[in-house]
Amino acid sequence: MNGDESRDSNYIAASELRSKGRAVRPKDAATLIIVRRGGKEPRVLLGKRAASHKFMPNKFVFPGGKVDPGDSRILPPHDLHPEVMKRLRRGCSQNRARALALAAIRETYEETGLVVGEPHTPTIKSRSRHWADFLQHDVNPRLDVLHLIARAITPPYRNRRFDARFFMVDAEHIQGEVHERPQGSGELLDLHWVGLGKAQQMEQLPHITRAVLQELERRLRHDCGPEVEGPFVLTRHGRPVVESV
Repeated sequence: MNGDESRDSNYIAASELRSKGRAVRPKDAATLIIVRRGGKEPRVLLGKRAASHKFMPNKFVFPGGKVDPGDSRILPPHDLHPEVMKRLRRGCSQNRARALALAAIRETYEETGLVVGEPHTPTIKSRSRHWADFLQHDVNPRLDVLHLIARAITPPYRNRRFDARFFMVDAEHIQGEVHERPQGSGELLDLHWVGLGKAQQMEQLPHITRAVLQELERRLRHDCGPEVEGPFVLTRHGRPVVESV
């Protein structure tokens, strides 16, 4: 939420800045914040983007990524909570809202190997290679346990932009063993669980990730339900604005 990041070469490389032309249209993306309780304080899963990444290289982030066409073609037995669906639909269709949540679960599986879902209903089918890998565990993605806690659109001065929705889920919905250092596709390095207090003090953290961590801490402290709105960070007339989602 720092409006001066484009002038901070220590934070953003020149290669990430748009040099000319119209602003790039943001692509839909989704992120999943997994909360692990039971210790002195809640912990979240963070991983480091490799130096070769063209978007936010060397930054610690939550797992997530772009929406894939296959995310729009499956319907899990447990749909989004009605209040989460209602809030998501302020900016998209019902099918797209569901695809965003599914993308968060799928990308998390690909990047961390963690399967968020439930094994108690007949396993759905999908022609998507990405979803076939997930579904081979005989687990269906479960959307009703996801909370929407924030939304952010990458500023127009960047050459890659995303309209990202940030979802939260409790680690109890992970199927199988939860390792201290999960292993996935290798897209995220140094995956590990970090206490909320320590996470917010990490230096290699995007401004929006730090802001979302603050929102997460607020929601956990007040035991917020899925109907509670969160911040929507965007740029208007060249300045950062925070609305509600």
